[in-house]
Amino acid sequence: MDKTDHVEIGLLVNQYRTGDVLALQKLVKLCHKSFCEKAFWYTKDAEASKDIAQESWKVIISKINTLKDPSSFKSWALRIVFSKAMDRLRHNQKEISKLKSYHNTIDLVEEESNDNEPLKKQLLLSIKSLSTDQQIVLRYFYVEEYSLKEISDFLEISVGTVKSRLFHAREKLKEQLKNRNYEMS
Repeated sequence: MDKTDHVEIGLLVNQYRTGDVLALQKLVKLCHKSFCEKAFWYTKDAEASKDIAQESWKVIISKINTLKDPSSFKSWALRIVFSKAMDRLRHNQKEISKLKSYHNTIDLVEEESNDNEPLKKQLLLSIKSLSTDQQIVLRYFYVEEYSLKEISDFLEISVGTVKSRLFHAREKLKEQLKNRNYEMS
């Protein structure tokens, strides 16, 4: 980005501050792609990077009046993107820790189960074979008994995504158990 880009962005910031909504659209058009790319560089997740860029725009818009030098908009905004990306990574680390704890709980249940119920063992093995995202949703919904909306809020994903992960997890479990001659009602 050269000096003229900084000047153009600075002018757009000032125009937006004075109420020109079109200036914000131009600003988004100029900067959004680089925000997504920067978020992707940190997260290595295309979907998450788009979400991070969107979340960053919300913060940027709400705090744009606090920016002292409009020509420094891009570096200021990229710090917000960085902060949001780090928040997402920390959140994901917490989820991974919870999932590891969940795996340890499953292992303990397997060890404590002296009645050798094949269905329970097969179900636990089947759950372990699911994707991390599906395991987390199953745990929140069935073990911790959170609502779909609560799970959506925790994971910062839409309710539709929660429903989809839950549906696909159930379907995989049904299929795996069906293939082993266990019928789920």
